[in-house]
Amino acid sequence: MSDHSPAHPLIIGTRGSDLALVQATTTEQLLADAFHGLSLRREVIRTTGDRRTDLSLSEVAKAEGTFDKGVFIKELEEALDRGDIDVAVHSLKDMPTVLEDRFAIAAVLERAPIRDVLVSRKPGGLDAIPLNGRVGTSSVRRAKQIQWLRPDLEIVDLRGNVPTRLKKAASERLYDAILLAEAGLLRLGYLQQYPLLPNSETIV
Repeated sequence: MSDHSPAHPLIIGTRGSDLALVQATTTEQLLADAFHGLSLRREVIRTTGDRRTDLSLSEVAKAEGTFDKGVFIKELEEALDRGDIDVAVHSLKDMPTVLEDRFAIAAVLERAPIRDVLVSRKPGGLDAIPLNGRVGTSSVRRAKQIQWLRPDLEIVDLRGNVPTRLKKAASERLYDAILLAEAGLLRLGYLQQYPLLPNSETIV
């Protein structure tokens, strides 16, 4: 790795959500362990997806002229292009299938659990959600999977970071349940605090 002294640190770009910061911290620790004496600096970048929480991801993407997941990486890519950051840390599941030629995936963290977790207002998991109940998610994939299992359920758009989504699930009657990635819950410490996550069910 090129010399990155305190005067010229390796600049790591990341979004500012709790999960993004945890992942950036893990990356920084691994780099520091692998390259002793490496100087690092973090640059937190607010993306279009972070700013536009008033619309669904598909609506934001349409307004911005990009694909759904692009609303979370556009500003990271622009910062790389300008040379403001040297690398960007971002969830692989939210990356496009094909990258622009000028970008490359340099490394991947150890894989976290790949499952989704259904967090519901009542015990019993998916079967306990009432007929025509409402499930919150902003993921097209998760919505399709839930509707395949329970065609009667209504999918309601759910935006925000993991803590915000959990608060919405607990306090807002709009949702009978919400879907979250197990990896995010694990990395943020929710599964350590509540190993079974009250009223939760894991869906592969």
